[in-house]
Order: sequence, then structure tokens, then C-alpha cells
Amino acid sequence: MIDRGKPLLSLSGLEVAYPGRAQGWRRPGSVRAVAGVSLDIMAGEALGLVGESGCGKSSIAKAIVRLVRPSGGAILFDGADIAQAGRRALLPLRRRIQIIFQDPYSSLDPRHRIGRIIAEPLKIHGLATGRRDARVAELLDLVGLDGALARRYPHELSGGQRQRVGIARALAVEPELLICDEPISALDVSIQAQILNLLCDLRERLALTYLFISHNLAAVAMACDRIAVMYLGQIVEVGSATQILSDPVHPYSRALLSAAPVADPVVERKRPRIAIPAGEVSAGGEETRGCRFRPRCWLHARLGAPDICSKTAPTAQEVAPGRVAQCHFPVESRSADR
Repeated sequence: MIDRGKPLLSLSGLEVAYPGRAQGWRRPGSVRAVAGVSLDIMAGEALGLVGESGCGKSSIAKAIVRLVRPSGGAILFDGADIAQAGRRALLPLRRRIQIIFQDPYSSLDPRHRIGRIIAEPLKIHGLATGRRDARVAELLDLVGLDGALARRYPHELSGGQRQRVGIARALAVEPELLICDEPISALDVSIQAQILNLLCDLRERLALTYLFISHNLAAVAMACDRIAVMYLGQIVEVGSATQILSDPVHPYSRALLSAAPVADPVVERKRPRIAIPAGEVSAGGEETRGCRFRPRCWLHARLGAPDICSKTAPTAQEVAPGRVAQCHFPVESRSADR
């Protein structure tokens, strides 16, 4: 039984590095896609992870399910360290943690029928022996698909149907944690809302815990209880969805929300924008002095370029109960752009 008062998943100093490309005679170095991330996901909650492309969001997801091996730190799932688990120990953990990928077509084997694709995790984990066809039909119904689709191939389905198949496959082994890695970004706008509503409904019906990765702030607002904002491999702010979306305290979070479009054209024309200075962005994992966001920080320029920002890396500090920001001046950023 999972204790809902404790974290189901805890990341502690998580690091993920990839080997760099060789350039002529130079030896390739490595790129730190994730640089010391610490984050807790409580049982039963949906945590949204947002940030620019290339900031390391998907690398965190892949490290949790061990599609990539972490370079450092710990990944504790219900007390078990996934980062150090061997192949045999990973099998039962993978039953409890499943992932939904961004591209619903490339994540499905085009040579297999839908029924076999959904039944594959059942076979791997030795589940539903003797009644797998019935279990596949149940899963298709659970995600809103006709059971007859089990005889079709992925290319015969629409994008929305393929993503529902991916969800059904992830739910086949009855996981506790579902990692949604940009689950609606590859779909038509008209289909995105349907898949998002399905995920929200499944979370309530099956008592799931979500790590929801997305660029779509409206989707994150609808699906998530808390939000973590990520920049260049680090978490810069964590708080409730209401706090982050209404009054972010980190300069990057505020700029990110300022750039997000609003559906109301009148509000869209009148609302203030935060202009981010044209600064150099480091190559993902390069060791830099001071704050990583400093070269692009609009607040840094307005405050007169304090030396502490260029010399000392900020540490995570609690600016309010349950709210953490990694910035030397988190309080000032509340009103600096107003």
C-alpha cells in the first residue's frame, strides 16, 4: 500500500550526461543535460515539468525509466534506488512505472497488430495468462477505442487513436506512476483536448501519479497540481499550479509565462511582455560560474548587474510554504516587471 503522505518518487542530485561529438582532432567531451536535479513527486499527484526545448525534461523522464543511465545522483521510487538497480531488479520496477511517448507512431511497432502491441507488456511480466485477448479488449475500452481495432496495424489508425493505444499499453501492467512525455504535442489541436481529458479521467479512476512534461502551459494548468520549471538542466522554481501560473517568482518563469499566448485576443494585445536580453546560452552542460540564466536574465540587468549573480550559483530556497525558487533575488522578481 502506497502512503499518500510520502513522496512516491524522489530525485536527489540527478545528473544525466551525453558524450559530445568529435570535432576534427579534438576529443569529444560530454554534455550535462541534467545537472543536479532534486525533486519529489507525491503519491497521487500530477506534477508538471515545463521549460524550453533542450533543457533536459525528456532526459529526466528517460532516466527515471532507465532508458538512459544516470551519471550521478539517486532516483528513489517507493524507497528503491532505480539509478543503481541492476537488470533483474529493474523488471518489477518497470511494471510500476510506465511512460507515454511524444510521437504515437514511432513508439508503436509498425509490424505488429494493435492487440499484440498492447499484450506485449502482459507477456513480459507474466500477467493475464489465458485471458490476454480479453484484457486487451478491456484496455481498448478503457481508453475509448473499439475492440475491433486490435486486429489493425498502427498505420491504419489516426494520430489520436495511436496515442490512445500508447496509453492502453502503458496501463496494461497497472502502473502506479505514469510519465507523460509531451503526450499531446504531436496531435492536432482538436484531438489534444480529448487526450488531455482522457488522461485526467484515468488519473482519477485509477489513482495514478503523473509526471506530466509539456510545453503547453494551458495543458499543464488543466492536468497538474504542482509545476516545476526547468532551465538548462536545473529546476529553477517549484510551486502549486496556481502559484506558478499566476505569480511566478523566478525571472525565467515569469518570462516563460509572458511568452505564452492567451486565447482572448483583447487580453493578448494588452498584456505586458518581458523582453529577454539576447544573451549567450551555454551548451547544455558546460560548467559556468554564477547563475545559468544570468546571460539572458532581464531582472539581472534591471538590478544593475549584481556581482553575486555572476560569481555565485544560486541555491534553492523556500520563498513560501511549499514553494521553492533557485534565484538570488526571487522576491524582487514578483513586482519588477509591473
